[in-house]
Amino acid sequence: MSKARNVLGGPLAVCCVDPMTGFYRTGSCETGPHDHGSHTVCAEMTAEFLEFSRAVGNDLSTPRREYGFPGLKPGDRWCVCAARWKEAAEAGLAPPVVLASTHERALEVISLDELRAHAQEISWPD
Repeated sequence: MSKARNVLGGPLAVCCVDPMTGFYRTGSCETGPHDHGSHTVCAEMTAEFLEFSRAVGNDLSTPRREYGFPGLKPGDRWCVCAARWKEAAEAGLAPPVVLASTHERALEVISLDELRAHAQEISWPD
């Protein structure tokens, strides 16, 4: 069992398993020494954020079968880079975040107050 903590100080909750997210593709926003992008923010994709990300060089919408990447659509949850999320927030395009699933390392880049301002309640599909 992982000892990873979320931004609220509790155990890191799963972000999404369909599609399977996380730098390590475990479904959670765990991080480690090889995760130079700090894929630590569990965000719910919006059309605006997906377009923003594509415009700044990271197309998250287009499937990349060779990498096992299905392409994301609005409503999908994904572990995004803390710096990219912050960049989107500064542009007024930050997607909602799931605090229980956002790794504490995100706090190195984003304040807890800013994350809370974009927090959503956790809701899981039936």
